[in-house]
Amino acid sequence: MTMTSVRRPVSPADLLRLSSVGLRTRKLRAALSALGIAIGVAAIVAVLGLSASSQAGLLAEIDQLGTNMLTVSNGQTLFGQPAELPEQAPAMIGRIAGVTAVQDTADIPDVTVYRSPLIPAIDTNALTVQAASLGLLQAAGDTLAQCRFLSEATAREPVAVLGALAAQRLGIDRVFAGERIWLGQQWFYVAGILRPAVLAPDIDTSVLVGCPAAESYLGADGHPSTIYVRAATSQVDAVQALLAAAADPESPSQVDVSQPSQALVARADAQSALNGLFLGLGAVALLVGAIGVANIMVISVLERRSEIGLRRALGATRGHIRLQFLAEAVLLAVAGGAAGVAAGALATAIYASAKGWAVVIPAVAWTGGIGAALAIGAIAGLLPALRAARTSPTQALWAI
Repeated sequence: MTMTSVRRPVSPADLLRLSSVGLRTRKLRAALSALGIAIGVAAIVAVLGLSASSQAGLLAEIDQLGTNMLTVSNGQTLFGQPAELPEQAPAMIGRIAGVTAVQDTADIPDVTVYRSPLIPAIDTNALTVQAASLGLLQAAGDTLAQCRFLSEATAREPVAVLGALAAQRLGIDRVFAGERIWLGQQWFYVAGILRPAVLAPDIDTSVLVGCPAAESYLGADGHPSTIYVRAATSQVDAVQALLAAAADPESPSQVDVSQPSQALVARADAQSALNGLFLGLGAVALLVGAIGVANIMVISVLERRSEIGLRRALGATRGHIRLQFLAEAVLLAVAGGAAGVAAGALATAIYASAKGWAVVIPAVAWTGGIGAALAIGAIAGLLPALRAARTSPTQALWAI
């Protein structure tokens, strides 16, 4: 009676042990080969994570400030000249059903502001001077960083409030008693400093004065240049459709109406479009990592010919050898991918926390990173695995 040997498939536990032998015995080489994959995956995870975190932070800030703010500003005439909103525009807009608040600012041309009269006239720091209504902060979603805003009393006096960037460019980081600036060839006292205005960035570079003071001291004409409108959330679209005609019934085409929250969301989407460049750099790092994995596997096959021959002599099939080296390449790549995911997630968490954003790591980032590493390992290890499987047991044993 003859006995035939039954060749059983390698169990997953044995396959894991066999595939890890080469990595455990050549730790430094394996670590350096996995480094390229780790860098590429970390770049991909960090780029997608930071983009999602920044967008989530911006959207959360917009939701907090409200998406129901609309702005009305003067457009251009048919001849390309700046148009002029009527003085009654804020009052007319306030009559629209669904409008809950209306405040305005008016640009004051040919008026400059400096820290002192000793500053050269050319150093304007690109600051503007605007007359502001008293309820501007609530309508524009802005808040005070220091001291106070304009009041009924100070709006008639030479008193100003600085936007966030205006204060920075003037070198004023806090308001002391008697703090003043040189505005329109005369001194104006500083009442307060605003925080950055997310929905109204024009306020950041502005110095705000009261409307009566602007007319008395700076020669303002009282025509608004920007009107900030708050509407009931459910009626924002309806109000937006009526604003141009209400602001200037005679020339509604010369009125610009916008919703700042939509512009900010669009800007966030445009910024995320730039992620393709950084994802490309991550893909290059992954390609370098794949070449490294293929290189180490080819060398491993050459160095371990005696092991291959011994296993073949003991009954291992070509499929067993091929599966062993393919699994080794995949294990090496997945280890690099896991390290890259961890590094990318850590970088995202640190940067997002420093910026005050919510830490968001999209599932596509880490699953894509691990999936890419798995695919790279399989592709890079396929040729060396086939080469190892074709090795003749007799020729391999001669190398012992």
